[in-house]
Amino acid sequence: MLANRITKLLYPIKFQAAIFSCLVVILSLTGQAQASEGLHLDGAHLSVIWAVPFAGLLLSIALFPLLAAGFWEHNFGKVAFLWALLFLVPGFIVLGPKITLYSAVHTVVSEYLPFIILLLALFTIAGGIQLKGSLNGTPGLNLIFLIIGTFLASIMGTTGAAMLLIRPYLRASAHRRYRIHNVVFFIFLVANIGGSLTPLGDPPLFLGFLKGVTFFWTAAHVWRQTLLLAVLLLTSHYFIDIYLYRKEGRPKVESTERLGLEGSINFLFLIGVVGLVLFSGLSTLKGYLVVWEDITYEYANIIRDAGLLILTGLSLVFTHNSTRRGNHFTWGPILEVAKIFGGIFITMIPAIAILRAGSQGALKTLIALVTDPSGQPVNRAYFWLTGGLSSFLDNAPTYLVFFNTAGGQADILMTGWAQTLAAISCGAVFMGANTYIGNAPNFMVRSIAEERGVRMPSFFGYMAWSVGILVPLFILETFIFF
Repeated sequence: MLANRITKLLYPIKFQAAIFSCLVVILSLTGQAQASEGLHLDGAHLSVIWAVPFAGLLLSIALFPLLAAGFWEHNFGKVAFLWALLFLVPGFIVLGPKITLYSAVHTVVSEYLPFIILLLALFTIAGGIQLKGSLNGTPGLNLIFLIIGTFLASIMGTTGAAMLLIRPYLRASAHRRYRIHNVVFFIFLVANIGGSLTPLGDPPLFLGFLKGVTFFWTAAHVWRQTLLLAVLLLTSHYFIDIYLYRKEGRPKVESTERLGLEGSINFLFLIGVVGLVLFSGLSTLKGYLVVWEDITYEYANIIRDAGLLILTGLSLVFTHNSTRRGNHFTWGPILEVAKIFGGIFITMIPAIAILRAGSQGALKTLIALVTDPSGQPVNRAYFWLTGGLSSFLDNAPTYLVFFNTAGGQADILMTGWAQTLAAISCGAVFMGANTYIGNAPNFMVRSIAEERGVRMPSFFGYMAWSVGILVPLFILETFIFF
C-alpha cells in the first residue's frame, strides 16, 4: 500500500524526467550553437521541437485538472516551473548559457513584470469595490452587466473591466442553478471582444498605437465587426439565459437589502492606472536603467510600474477589510495566474522567436499563407492566423509579428492596407476568447468564478463553448468583412 502511494507520488516526477532527458537529446541534435544574432535568439535556426515545452505546459493546463485535479491544485506552480526548465536547461546546453539567460531576463523584464504588475494592480483595486444590496440575476440584469462590461472594456481595458464587474456579476446570480454560461459569455465579451475599439482596450492595440496607429483608427475601422459580434453574442446569451432561468423556476433573491457602494475611492485608483498606462506609451521622457547587456528598463516604464505598485498599496490601505471580505477577495487567483503565466512566458520564447523569423523560420509555410502570388495581402488569412496563434500565444507579440509581416508601416497600413490592419487587430483581440490562456483576464475570471462555487469547464470544455459559439461567428465575420 505504502509502495503504491510512493509510486504515485513519484510518477509525475519520473514522467517529467523522462521527457526532459529525451528533449535534451533531441534538441542537441537539432539545435545550432549559432542560433542567435549576438545575444538575441534567432528563430531562423530553431526547429519546432523547441516549442515542445510550451505545448507540454498547455497540455498540462488542459489535462491535469481533468485527470489529476488534486495533484494540479497543489502543484500547478511546480509543473509550470518544470516545463520552463525543459526549455531553459536544454537552452543552456545547446544554445549557450548567455543566450538563454539573456532571452529569459529580457522576457521577464520587458514582458512578464509589466504584465503581472498591471494585473496585480487591477485585481487588487477592483477587488476593493463592492456593490452591496440585493441583486437578482435575472436575464435582464445579466444582459445589462454584459453590455456595461463590453462598453467599459475599451475604456479601461479588458482586465480592468473584467476585474471590476466579475464579483458583483457572480453575486447577482449566486442563487441560480445554472451559472456557467454567464461566466463563459462574460469572458467572450468583457474579457476580450469589448476591448477592440481603443488602444486602452487590449495590449496588442496599444502596441499598434506605439507603432504609429492613431488612437481612434481602430474604433473607426473595427466598430462594425465589434458591434455585429457583440450583438449576436448578447442576443444568444439572453435567450440561453431566459431558457435556463425558466427551467430553474424563475428563482428570486429573498433579501431586500438596498443597493450601495463601498470602496468607491478605488475608482480614483483605477483612473490612476489608466493614466499611468497612457503615460508610459506617450511619454517623451528619455533615459533608461540598464538591467543587463542591452536589456533596459525605460524611466517611463519604471514610473508606470512603481506607480501601479503604489496604487495597489494605497488600495490596500484605504479599503476596509470588511469590503474585501464582502467581495470574497483572496489572493489565490492572482497567485495562480502569476505562476502559470510565468511558465507560459518562458516556454513560449522559442515559439515567438520562430514566428518572428517569418519566411526564414520553421513556420514559414504559415507566414506564406498571408500573401498571394501577386504579393497582395490575404486578409482572411491574416485574421485567422493572427487569431489562431493569439488563442494560445501572447496576443501582443503575435499582433506585432503580423503587423511587421504586413510591412510594419503604420501610415500605409492605416490607408491602403486598412482591411489588413483591421483583420490583424480583430484576430488578435477577438480570438483571445478562444481559450482560457488567450488573454490574461480569461484565466483570472475563471479562477474567481471557481472560488465563488461555479464549476467552470475544463480547458477543452471551455474550448467546446468557444468552438461551438465563437468560431461560427468568426466565419460569418470573415465572409462579411474580410
